[in-house]
Amino acid sequence: MVAFAILAISLGVLLQIFSRATLTAATTSQYVQAASLAESLLNDVDVDIPLLEGAVSDRSEDGFDWEVTIVRVEFNEEAFFEPPATPYRVNATVIWDDAGRTRHLTLSTLRLGEKL
Repeated sequence: MVAFAILAISLGVLLQIFSRATLTAATTSQYVQAASLAESLLNDVDVDIPLLEGAVSDRSEDGFDWEVTIVRVEFNEEAFFEPPATPYRVNATVIWDDAGRTRHLTLSTLRLGEKL
């Protein structure tokens, strides 16, 4: 009887461990997909997405919502030089639903555009 009780408790603990591992693997997979999408969006700026101030958003085929925001970087008035190009901060944000919880991932970079 004692051996059966120990076996039952051990199996319960093992099932919880496997359940948690499955959830963690699924969440990790979603983060990898989101990071890949955000990186490809940053690469699309100035190719498929014009390098202009503003925001562009859509939904991917995989069900991820995304938004790319582009903001011109301003230098303070005391700068000692005139930059040869116009710098822009580009943010790519990917949003998805994970078992009722909203998750998001944002990647940022700086891009140089034509001088204004």
